[in-house]
Amino acid sequence: MNTRIDLDIADGLATVTLHNPAKLNAVNAAMWRGLSAAMARITADDAVRCVIVRGAGDEAFAAGGDIEEFRSVRATVDAALHYHEDLVASALNAIRDCAVPTVAAIRGACVGGGLEIAGCCDIRIAGESARFGAPINRLGFSMYPGEMAGLLALVGPAVVLEILLEGRILSAREALAKGLLTRVVDDEQVFAEAAACAARICAGAPLVARWHKQWVRRLMNGTPLSAEERRRAFDFLTTEDYREGLAAFSEKRTPVFRGR
Repeated sequence: MNTRIDLDIADGLATVTLHNPAKLNAVNAAMWRGLSAAMARITADDAVRCVIVRGAGDEAFAAGGDIEEFRSVRATVDAALHYHEDLVASALNAIRDCAVPTVAAIRGACVGGGLEIAGCCDIRIAGESARFGAPINRLGFSMYPGEMAGLLALVGPAVVLEILLEGRILSAREALAKGLLTRVVDDEQVFAEAAACAARICAGAPLVARWHKQWVRRLMNGTPLSAEERRRAFDFLTTEDYREGLAAFSEKRTPVFRGR
C-alpha cells in the first residue's frame, strides 16, 4: 500500500511513519485509523521507552488532511462529526496521552493535520526548510474546535489566531520563536537529531519519564495537589531503578535501568 502508517519497534524505540508520499504524506481516514492503532500497540508494549513520529521521505512531515476525500468523508454534519470526533480525535488523543515521551521529526511541510499531530508530541525537532501553518481559510472550512484546543494549549490564542486568520505559512525559525517547535537543526540532521534525542530519553529511567509526563499534565490543570498526590510523588523511592541510579552514581558507572 502506498498509503499507510508504518510502525517499527526496536531496542525500546518505536518509530511511527506517516506514509502517503504521492500527497506529501497527507493523512486520510485510513491513516488516522492506522495512527490510532499504532499508538495502541505502543501503549501495550512495556518495553517501549520513546516514540519518534515522522513523515515518509524528506519532503514532508504531513501536508494536512487528504482534501480530495473530504467530499465523501465529511459530506454531512454527522459524517464530519464521525471523521473528527472518532477518527482524528482518537489519533491525536492517543499521541497526546501516550505514557512514554514522543518526538516529532519534521522535514518539509507540516501543515493542517500534520501540525496538529506534531503539536501533540512532547518534543518537536524541525529542519531549517520545514514550514508550518493551516491555510484552511482559503479552502472555506474552519479548524474543528477539538483540534484547535491542542494548538491553543501549546502556543496560546494569539499565535493560533495569527495562523488561522492569515493562513500564512511560517518558516521553521518563526515557528520556533512562536513556541511551535522545540529546536531547529540543519535539514540533513533532523532524523539524526531526533534519534539522538530519543537515545538520551531511552538512557534515562523509563518510570521517571512516565512520571514527568504525568506530573506536567496534572500540574497544568491548575488545582492544588492533594496530600495523597504529594505522597505519590515519591513512589520512586521503592523502585529498583532508583536504587540502581544511586548505586551507579556512587560507583561512577552508567546506570542500567529496567523500568522496575
